[in-house]
Amino acid sequence: MKYLVGGSLYFWVSYGVFAICYSGLHWKWFPAKLLSDTIGWTINYFFQRFWAFGDHISLGEMQHAARYISIESIGLVLDYFLIGGLYAIGITPYIGFFISGVFFTFWSFLWYKYWVFPETSGKAKT
Repeated sequence: MKYLVGGSLYFWVSYGVFAICYSGLHWKWFPAKLLSDTIGWTINYFFQRFWAFGDHISLGEMQHAARYISIESIGLVLDYFLIGGLYAIGITPYIGFFISGVFFTFWSFLWYKYWVFPETSGKAKT
């Protein structure tokens, strides 16, 4: 449940920043999405790391951060192909956000739980 709260916060903050940049400031969808993701990822990392998966102290902070950036970078490419592809066939990026959000809810949870913030016996590895 904590993961979903953090993910929802990421989604709605990112969606809001995108709306301001895309519709309010008339940016193209790609730079608007890039800025919204950067802000959303930052919020999401701290929320997931210290609240949702805060009891999973299995790696050093830099290892968690590196893993988070690695998996989110792969997700970024997939996300931009998905939203860009939908945009290319005439589907608004606003709808693309929701389609992408459903996919990445499951994608991210599995990666976060088992690789980015893996659960151990409670002792940090050195």
